[in-house]
Amino acid sequence: MELTERELTNPWEGVLMAPAANAGIGVLVLAGSSGRIERARARILAAQGITALAIRWFGGPGQSPGICEIPLETFVRAVDLLRSNGARRIGILGTSKGAEAALLTAVHDPRVDVVIALSPTSRVWCNVGPGHDGEQHPYRSSWTWRGQPLPFVPLDDSWTATQPSGGPVAIRKWYELSERTFTHLVPPAEIPVEKARADLLLVAGGDDAMWPSLRFAEQLAHRRRSAGAPVRLIARHSAGHRPRLPGESPALASPHFQYGGTPEADALLGAAAWPHILDALGSRG
Repeated sequence: MELTERELTNPWEGVLMAPAANAGIGVLVLAGSSGRIERARARILAAQGITALAIRWFGGPGQSPGICEIPLETFVRAVDLLRSNGARRIGILGTSKGAEAALLTAVHDPRVDVVIALSPTSRVWCNVGPGHDGEQHPYRSSWTWRGQPLPFVPLDDSWTATQPSGGPVAIRKWYELSERTFTHLVPPAEIPVEKARADLLLVAGGDDAMWPSLRFAEQLAHRRRSAGAPVRLIARHSAGHRPRLPGESPALASPHFQYGGTPEADALLGAAAWPHILDALGSRG
């Protein structure tokens, strides 16, 4: 399928990929804490007749260098751009912290029709990295809405990694410890997905070594079902934090973090999710 790719520099760095045959579907593609522009994933979606917008939502010019008090209006403006390019059905596909952003945006912006949350969390967490002031501590919220920080769960810095010094670390237990330490802060930080008008598709692996995304996804699904709202959960217990969609290369190993899963399991989870992703967006390929 013929695609037009337009590089963006304002109000954020990114790329807008528009198929020649516009189906009226637009999707915002958000990376997690890597901060990268998800070009390859956007291109795969655009090849299905979907207008795909991938942006750098932190770490770029004029942006916070870390995931610290990021305005959710960043993503609302991305929805504006998709709408202005002819999208009548709007989706947001986010991974990890990008999934956190996607879910919260749908809670606050009723124009979002569907959220596809890969390796999600069910609650707002503290910042990952510094804010505009260059400081990482004390912990602050990852997000703001209308200038106000959202309630969040901080991390318990008493946690220590058990991996050999210098090797990649699995930090899932850090998040699990922090939930127990700050139990009283969890309820106000829960993402109220039952308030979102959007359909919700959750994709998670049970061997996620970054955070317990499958348990989080089950909590999100429970909140939705309790409210009578639609939700689908696609899971594979042997997959990790980085499911790979058909056509994507295996994720590279990290010198810093263990992500869990295997390349085969991560690819199988992505393949299982793919038809549901297209169905949720309204594209049949």
